[in-house]
Amino acid sequence: MKTILNIIWLVLCGFWMALGYLIAGIICCILIITIPFGIASFRMANYALWPFGRTVVRKPTAGAASTIGNVIWILVAGIWLAIGHITTGIAMCLTIIGIPLGFASFKMVPVSLLPLGAEIVSTDQPAGVYAPPPPGQYYPPSA
Repeated sequence: MKTILNIIWLVLCGFWMALGYLIAGIICCILIITIPFGIASFRMANYALWPFGRTVVRKPTAGAASTIGNVIWILVAGIWLAIGHITTGIAMCLTIIGIPLGFASFKMVPVSLLPLGAEIVSTDQPAGVYAPPPPGQYYPPSA
């Protein structure tokens, strides 16, 4: 079922949303200081192409630099990409068949606004791999 939804998503809106992320990534990679934004944008383009079967998990080790970077990202490109996801989600929810696609588009809004400090993981992995640690418990990053 994931494959069918991903193919429908790719045809209806995934290609265009990924193209938006690719353009934002190329613009960010032109300047040396914004290369981390470009890399995050390229990761998001990959996610925008094939979102079903994957999810976004916040890294507990993301620090203040990630937060500052996310604020800059929101001002530069994040708001426009989030508006694109909201518009696409509303358009998809107009039909019964498009409702799961609309929800997938809405699911991508938070990560389009705050891509730094997030990781895209497969939902086929065991829950312990992508589940956040319990409150008060710290897991060191894996190598």
